[in-house]
Amino acid sequence: MSVLRTAALRSRRTLIAAGLAVAVVAGTGGWAAGSAQTAVTGPAPGAAAWRADHSLGRPLPDPATAAPASVARFFASLTDAQRHTLAARHPLTVGNLDGAPVALRYEANSVALKAERTRQLALAADPAGTPEDHRQARKAADRCAELLAPGRHILAFDPRGRGQVAEVHGEITTAERIAVVVPGSDIDLGSFDRAQDPYGTPTGMATALRRQMAATAPGTRSAVIAWAGYTTPVGLGPDAATGRLAEAGAPRLARLLSGLAATGAPSPAVFCHSYGSVVCGLAAPTTRRGEIADLVVFASPGIRRESVAELHTSARVWAARDASDWIGDIPNVELLGLGHGEDPTDPAFGARRVPAERAEGHTGYLAPGTDSLRNFAAIALGRYGEVR
Repeated sequence: MSVLRTAALRSRRTLIAAGLAVAVVAGTGGWAAGSAQTAVTGPAPGAAAWRADHSLGRPLPDPATAAPASVARFFASLTDAQRHTLAARHPLTVGNLDGAPVALRYEANSVALKAERTRQLALAADPAGTPEDHRQARKAADRCAELLAPGRHILAFDPRGRGQVAEVHGEITTAERIAVVVPGSDIDLGSFDRAQDPYGTPTGMATALRRQMAATAPGTRSAVIAWAGYTTPVGLGPDAATGRLAEAGAPRLARLLSGLAATGAPSPAVFCHSYGSVVCGLAAPTTRRGEIADLVVFASPGIRRESVAELHTSARVWAARDASDWIGDIPNVELLGLGHGEDPTDPAFGARRVPAERAEGHTGYLAPGTDSLRNFAAIALGRYGEVR
């Protein structure tokens, strides 16, 4: 087949897929089903006060520009008293500073969550607020209280926008195997964990994965990070069909992975659900060799890359999609910024296929008893011969 003919066929396929994309949007109620979001970027509130703090007689690492390895070296040079003082004085900065000691981040985020809960309770009682303002403030205060429950380890907390949070299940500092879960649309502080559709939430997915890892390899110490550290799309709108929010979230994910490496954690397996796979596809090429052991995309609309080769990663790349997942009806096209490109489960893409026959729907991949969950645990544990 000639080059010109191949190009013509590709163009025709693109135009057909674009038409199908319009049809899908119309069939789901159109763009009105979603709302445009403002991406939260940059360091958490309090960065200016952190930069202005000269109590140690030297500049503190800039939370916007300092590499996680540099941050790790900085904290290693401090005494315990100095570390705890900084965490108490600048909880939002230390709690979100990749490269800082993990236990110190837990401590700082506990302080930040308590302060945010107090602030929200004050808003709930503010006579100047409306009944809806009061209801939303009480709801936010309750969420903070839930995250402060004994036994929870909050690795990151940012109250801006709809709220961002990351939680560790297990002990990172002693883990032999680590996994990171990157969620898709409609996830924020309020939906980080919920009783309805639990395995579509970061907490539910991380909990199920760690339990399965423990059942598969009882003697292996493991930890799973539920990471909702970017602004996700809401509903079926332009945000879900474009890469704008993924482009804002990818550097945040890459920084998390760099921070894990800087603190001596083993290279993680990164599990990317739905729109989260778009974030992972944009983040992977910016990570350093060894910062990702395995990259697993599932229920993916595409990752804005034509093939595994375009990821430029040393990680093993895997893809899964069950037959009942509606994402399979979305045209795999990227045209004028709409769509996310090739289907990662297509053999031509080059990813290793993960069986998911027992998964149900778009959010059932990590439900207990599914073959996809069992296979994901085997990948996270490095037991690749058991993926079948």
